Amino acid sequence: MKAVLSSVYCGSIEYYSVLKNAEEVLIDSHEHYAKQTYRNRCEIYGANGKLNLTIPLVRRGQRVPVYDAEIENSHEWRKLHWRSIESAYRSSPYFEFYEHYFIPIFEKDHTHLFELNQEIQNKIIQILNLDVVVKLTESYQKEHSGYTDHRDAIHPKIAPKNKLADKRYIQVFESKYGFIPNLSILDLLFNEGPNAISYL
Repeated sequence: MKAVLSSVYCGSIEYYSVLKNAEEVLIDSHEHYAKQTYRNRCEIYGANGKLNLTIPLVRRGQRVPVYDAEIENSHEWRKLHWRSIESAYRSSPYFEFYEHYFIPIFEKDHTHLFELNQEIQNKIIQILNLDVVVKLTESYQKEHSGYTDHRDAIHPKIAPKNKLADKRYIQVFESKYGFIPNLSILDLLFNEGPNAISYL
């Protein structure tokens, strides 16, 4: 299977299921940035339930290519996001195994969203040892012949089409709020560790 995906921030389990099961993936670096999508947000399981982490962006005109979307770094969002991730998963079985992969990324001053997203994605592909060829688009195309298009299908407001997202695994705060499906891949990784790849 070949797939077209958007650039995402710590993508959802549904997103990484597509990545794991594809032989080749195109990441669309030239599509227009869209608000309220996974492009600059992820969902984790905090002590009070589902928590949205959103990267602030520099406000610009409409129709900004995603590769050109700039991060608003006057806010200390990096510290806030990492503190939230650490608070949510410090007691999970595998947080200590993987935190050192992510700390340098959250300490780095990225200026552009796409660059940050790709660095995180490359690290997760490495950790999961995914056997997939990832390419970046060279221009925007409405359709890519021979590829399944997931750019608009994987969205916070659209229920996942595959049943994988509802497949249970143990979550840190499940006893308080129940199982929450299709969170960020970080939730699966910190809770399941090496088993994450077989889950996907």
